[in-house]
Formats: sequence, structure tokens, C-alpha cells
Amino acid sequence: MADDDLELLITVVVGADDEQQARASCAGLIALVGGRVVQAGDCSDEEPGCWSVTISAPSGEHVSESVAGALARAVRTFVRLLGDDVVVPRVACEPPTAWTVLDDPDALEALVPGAERMLVEAWAGGDPDRRPTEEVVEEPAEVETPSVSWVRLALRVDVAAERRAGAEWQARAVASRVSNGGSITRVVAGDHVLSVHLDLGSSVDSPTTALHTAVAQLGQSDWSEMVHGDDSATIRWSATPRPDAGIVALEMTATVASTSVWTEPE
Repeated sequence: MADDDLELLITVVVGADDEQQARASCAGLIALVGGRVVQAGDCSDEEPGCWSVTISAPSGEHVSESVAGALARAVRTFVRLLGDDVVVPRVACEPPTAWTVLDDPDALEALVPGAERMLVEAWAGGDPDRRPTEEVVEEPAEVETPSVSWVRLALRVDVAAERRAGAEWQARAVASRVSNGGSITRVVAGDHVLSVHLDLGSSVDSPTTALHTAVAQLGQSDWSEMVHGDDSATIRWSATPRPDAGIVALEMTATVASTSVWTEPE
């Protein structure tokens, strides 16, 4: 894949008895996009009888002067390829990625039997799951050093969605820009909004530096001023105007998790 190529990652959640059946259900989709399975996993802990299959495929779009435009077009072009019955939903775009969630099992059934939903991502720079892992390997060693203070990163993603599954997929897509190992800790239902809470792992930086780094990776503008507590820092973002569907707000918190004393630099 050339440096200016965009890569599609299509993750399908499908009802299946085992991995072999899940892969077989996706055979038509794989042939359609000329892709290959890069990951398959049992997600029955979250949804009984379900498997997730992630397919990597090339996109006909290439990086141009407008990276965001190319990413969004790659997602929309793929969705249109699925047929007239599949409505193109709102596409979220924050380079180096753009994504959308197809949450209509009836429309997906013809192409992927048993499909519950589909997460479609376009990436500039390749599959995030194949990024170098040196930082992940080194992190525990630094955490174990008594002289090093470290913090825990938490993310809350508020999503205007009717279904928990759709909210979780959008939250995971946002979290993947900061951490490849983010995990959902809880989902809280509010007034027409589902708040998805995620643990993004640890950082050896101070809370302030950790949040500045995370905000840069998320790419949104108009973040609030950082609010500092005794051992934490928090920053927030809200969509303006507030959309009827999709991500409406983000909140990122970095909390000191070590026993050593941390002092916020002036």
C-alpha cells in the first residue's frame, strides 16, 4: 500500500455459533471489497451468540490536499457499494480517520447473513492495529519504577443514539485515536443520550501533559479550559450545534494512579 493510499477497516458483528461460521457469513462482503480478514473474535460476553469480524480492504480514494475530504469520501463510497437499501448515515471525520456505523440488520442481511451492525472506518497511514508496539511494551516497566509518577486516562463519550451498540461503536472509534487498548467500563443512559465511559490505560506524563497529548490526537477544536483537582485534570468538548444523532460531547480525565506525589507544574 502506497503512502497516499487509504485503508478501509470494516468490522461486522454477526450472529454465529463459532468463528468459522462468522467468517463464512462475511465471504460475500470480502469478495465484494477485495479484502481479507485481519481479526475475528468472540463478543458473546457483550452480546450472546455474536462474533466480530474485521476486514481490511483498499480504498479507491487517495490522500489529497484535503485529507478529511478523502477519508469521508472513502467511507461514503464503501457504503454506497453495499446497495440501494443501505442508507448512507452521518460520517464522523477526524484525520487520520473517518467512520460511520451501519445499524440496520435488515439492510445488511442480504450481504452478510446474520449481521447485526457494521463499523466502517477509513484510515490514512494504515491499520492502527499494526502500529509499532514499543510504547505498549515499555510502559509497564516505567510504571513499576517507584520514582516515576503515572496517571490513568479516562474518556466519556456522550452519543445521541437509541441503541447501546451504536453508541459503543462510535465511542470505541473515538478512543482508538488515543489508545489501541481502550476498554468500556460502563454505559449510562441519560436524556436521549448514552454516556459511554472508557478506560484508556496509563501514561507516565503529568495529568496536564497527558491531556494535551490526548486532545491533539483527538483533533477536535474548541475544547474547554482544563480544570485541575488535587490529583487530576479534566477537559471537555461539546458539539455546537448539538446534533440529533452521533457524538455530542467528550470528557477526558487524567488521574494520578501512583503512590508517589505529583505536583502540577506552574
